[in-house]
Amino acid sequence: MKISELLHDKKIRISCELFPPKLGSGLANVKEVVKEMAQLAPSYMSITYGATGGTSEYTVEIANEIKNVNHIPALAHLTCASSTKEKVHSVIGQLKEAGIENILALRGDLPKDADFPLPNQYKYASELIYDIKSQGDFCIGGACYPEGHPEAETMNEDLVHLKEKVDAGCDFLTTQMFFDNNIYYNFMYKILQKNICVPVVAGIMPVTRSSQLKQIVSLSGNMVPPRFKAIVDRFADNPAAMRQAGIAYATEQIIDLIANGVNHVHIYTMNKPDVAGEIFNNLSEIYVRN
Repeated sequence: MKISELLHDKKIRISCELFPPKLGSGLANVKEVVKEMAQLAPSYMSITYGATGGTSEYTVEIANEIKNVNHIPALAHLTCASSTKEKVHSVIGQLKEAGIENILALRGDLPKDADFPLPNQYKYASELIYDIKSQGDFCIGGACYPEGHPEAETMNEDLVHLKEKVDAGCDFLTTQMFFDNNIYYNFMYKILQKNICVPVVAGIMPVTRSSQLKQIVSLSGNMVPPRFKAIVDRFADNPAAMRQAGIAYATEQIIDLIANGVNHVHIYTMNKPDVAGEIFNNLSEIYVRN
C-alpha cells in the first residue's frame, strides 16, 4: 500500500523507523527487530539507507522483510550523498521487483573529506525525487526541518527548497525530530504560506539516554525546551529513570499532537521495539491499530 493513501484518510497513523546493521554483522538481529516491531502494528515502517551508503546493501532486503514477510507497508530510504545515479537506478529496480511502493528521497549527510557531488551523483533531493518519479509509480516522501535546515541561511531559503521538492513530485513530508510541539505548529503555518499542501508527518524521538540528546543537538541544533532540559538534568545519572521519563515525554508530545488534529506521527525508534512498545501501550486507547 502507498503511504500517501494512508495519510489522506482521517485515521491516526503512527509509524516507526529502523536502520540496517553494518555490513557483515547483525542482519539476523535486525530481522528479529522487524518482527517484534511489526507485532506492534505500526501503520508503516521505514528503513534508512546508511549514513555513508555502506549499509545500503541491506535496505532492499530489510524493506522486503517488512512488507513481504511481516506484511507492514515499507518505506525504503534513498540518498544522493552516498550513491551514484547508477546505484540508485539499480536499487529502484530491486525495490520494484520486491513490490516496494514507497521511497523516502533524501540528500543525506555529506561524506567527510570527499567531493560532492561527483558528476554521476545527484546534488539535491529534488533531483532524486524527480528521477524516481520518472522511473515508476512510487509514492515518494521527503524530509523537512521545522527549525530550518542547518545549512540554510534563513528559514525562507529552506522553505523555497522544500517547495522545490514538492514540485518535483514529493507526495508527503516527514519532519526532523523536535522537542517542542509549538515549533511544529508554527512550521505548518509557514509551509501553507508557501503553498506546500502535502501531508506532513511529525517526527518524534524518544530520548532514553542523556547522551542521545547531546548528540542530537550537536548534529542538528535542535532547540531543547526548558521543561525537557529539566528532565534530562534531573535524571541523566539514573538510566532507568531517564528511560522512563524520555518515553513519557515522547508519549505526551504525541498525545498533544493528536489532540490538536495531527494524525500522522513517525517515531524514530532507534531499533528498540521495547521503547516503541511502551509508547504504543501508552496510546492503546488512542491509536487503533489496523
